[in-house]
Amino acid sequence: MSANVVHPVFRALDETGGGKVSVTEILSRLDQAGLPNDDPRLAALTDGLRRNGSEIDGATFDRLSQSGRRLLERAVRQELVLPSFGDFSATVSRIYEATLRNEGGALAQYIPQLARVDPDQFGVAVCTIDGQRLSLGDAAEPFSFQSSCKPLLYSAALELHGEARVHDHIGREPSGQSFNELTLNKASRPHNPMINAGAIMSTSLLHADWPMADRFDYLTSLIGNLTGGRRPGFNNAIYHSERETADRNFALAHYMREVRAFPEGTDILATLDLYFAACSIETTAQQMATIAATYANGGVCPPTGERVFSGDTVKNCLSMMNACGMYDYSGEFAFRVGMPAKSGVCGAIMAVVPNVMGIAVWSPHIDQNGNSVRGVEFLHRLVETFNFHNYDSLVETRKLDPRHRRKTIESNATFSAIHAASCGDIDELKRLVAYGHTMDSADYDGRTPLHLAAAEGHDTAVAFLIRQGVDLAPEDRWGNTPIEDAKRHGHRTVAALIRRESGEASSRQSSDRENASTSKPSKAA
Repeated sequence: MSANVVHPVFRALDETGGGKVSVTEILSRLDQAGLPNDDPRLAALTDGLRRNGSEIDGATFDRLSQSGRRLLERAVRQELVLPSFGDFSATVSRIYEATLRNEGGALAQYIPQLARVDPDQFGVAVCTIDGQRLSLGDAAEPFSFQSSCKPLLYSAALELHGEARVHDHIGREPSGQSFNELTLNKASRPHNPMINAGAIMSTSLLHADWPMADRFDYLTSLIGNLTGGRRPGFNNAIYHSERETADRNFALAHYMREVRAFPEGTDILATLDLYFAACSIETTAQQMATIAATYANGGVCPPTGERVFSGDTVKNCLSMMNACGMYDYSGEFAFRVGMPAKSGVCGAIMAVVPNVMGIAVWSPHIDQNGNSVRGVEFLHRLVETFNFHNYDSLVETRKLDPRHRRKTIESNATFSAIHAASCGDIDELKRLVAYGHTMDSADYDGRTPLHLAAAEGHDTAVAFLIRQGVDLAPEDRWGNTPIEDAKRHGHRTVAALIRRESGEASSRQSSDRENASTSKPSKAA
């Protein structure tokens, strides 16, 4: 970076104009945005900052921020999926505290090890599709997956074999029965992949020709990829407890073998062993939230940017979670909470807000359906506060505090327009226009949708915004206009498009003024 060129983000951080920025200030901005110091995308930047003293100049900033600059830029400009992360965190913390007072339910009794867990533990974790994180309470305490591993088993089977073959062996309908009921559908197949019979069937499809050690290693590696590189633990005591109390699961497996539901040549004992092992893998609410965020992000793990599952796999899995993921409470949960989720008798609930975030709630006291009592209440409260229900976009108003309702709706629309423009999402921009939202709205830094579309080189989005009659030369807090953003990022086509339209607009205005002048009646008349 030359001495005369200063990156806009550095200028924004250098509030005094002294040419130096505090390292503490940069790290604080990342923290305020919800980005943790251990985020792998920012590792090189944060390590470099700490090695360069308490302050850095523009040249040092440019050198250090080559890795992670875009993420830092979006954080500083509040362009992440939750732009006001501090406000969101404060609200979720209040919901957590309110839910903490609920002491209903009881520990799962049919697996002895689960009956010995501290019942007062309560952890909540959030991970957005941008990798913003929030952890509350016992979010770092390990617990076994239990039934919350079922979406992972199903997704893995889909990745290995595709939808057609997997659903030759597993149905797609709610069973209307208990999760471990000794029953199959009319085709003598498990009703769906979110009950025990379906999960056992999914397990049978996971590298059946591999040795057991390799199959288990495959599962733990998969979970490690879903959590951003954090390899899970394993609770051997839970595994033995599972196996010793698994008469119903053995009966299900033998029943399915009897009716030839399994793929040919399936070793049901090896399949059951792998299923019990999957249920006994240990995770935390923090790790589970990242798994859920990977689903929310269409199969791409937010902290690493690695694609773990295909978009089709995610679509199919979330559909099953939405319909069947909460045991016998699935229909009521879909109606009242309206987000795909999967619970487990360990007290965990993994919930997904598509294109926004993943949520994990863990509290061991469960209700008669097998769902965490606090977990269900927490998610109920969450959708009463935020627009996270699948169909909230169809509702004009929400049950928000009247003092915040208008601000919240306007803020969400502004953010949605800016985010859609930055991604070139024409359909979202059209939807917002149809609802009457202005495309001239600006964020905290004065950046409009046209700024973002121009900076990212989305010429189609720029053309659409121009057709909406937006201001072609708004200035952000750094004094930059959209055409300057386009030039700086090398998007010549976009710059030419704005320049041409600006010229035509000026010509039209001049013509209108001339016409207005000549059409005025004379005083003599």
